[in-house]
Amino acid sequence: MSKIVAIIQARMGSTRLPGKIMMDLCGKTVLEHVIIRVKQSKLIDEIVIATTVKQDDDIIVKEAERLGVKHFRGSEEDVLSRYYYAARENDADIVVRITSDCPVIDADIIDKMMINFKKLYKSEIDYMSNTLERTFPRGLDAEIIRFETLKKVFEEARKQFEREHVTPYIYQNPDKFKLIGFKNEIDYSSYRWTLDTSEDFQAITKIYEQLYFEKKIFWLNDIIDLIDRNPEIKGINEFIEQKKLGEK
Repeated sequence: MSKIVAIIQARMGSTRLPGKIMMDLCGKTVLEHVIIRVKQSKLIDEIVIATTVKQDDDIIVKEAERLGVKHFRGSEEDVLSRYYYAARENDADIVVRITSDCPVIDADIIDKMMINFKKLYKSEIDYMSNTLERTFPRGLDAEIIRFETLKKVFEEARKQFEREHVTPYIYQNPDKFKLIGFKNEIDYSSYRWTLDTSEDFQAITKIYEQLYFEKKIFWLNDIIDLIDRNPEIKGINEFIEQKKLGEK
């Protein structure tokens, strides 16, 4: 049996919205919502919060402990090394990479990706992502990586942006790795549900105020239906541009 570990990278430092993952969103921290939603996965065996050794991130460790999930502390800038050592310490065979600024992450999508990944596992698939060609809203991003592939990347990647963003060395070198994209039947790539600015937080708060109730999980189609009825929600942050690789 292959052990599947979801590693959620998290830190308090953020150039656009400092401390965003500990902001209150309908009575829980953003990080807690991410963890709750990832826990809905039927295939993930373990969740690890990968944070930094900085004192500012002690609060993240305390939150992970409060919520009963493991944590790992490593380099702030070399996030690739943080992922590699967290995966190695927790005996991961397959790593699911998730970022902590995605409070509407959809575990059903992750599980569908994982089912496809496991079907191809023996044929030496290295990497699967739903961002190679975007068809899902930004904020539902997930990447699945074979541990042996993560180890190879850790040993070979040299450029700063390759270490900071973990996976560019994989998807920018398709001659070295077997990559598989995961696409949605309908293109929803124009929607933005990630948390990077105050406008993003306003939009996500609107979604939660309408769809979140204690112990109720809402999914991709629930949010699409909500925005179809309330198109002004999409307009709150649709002008925000995502930072480019290497951009601070």
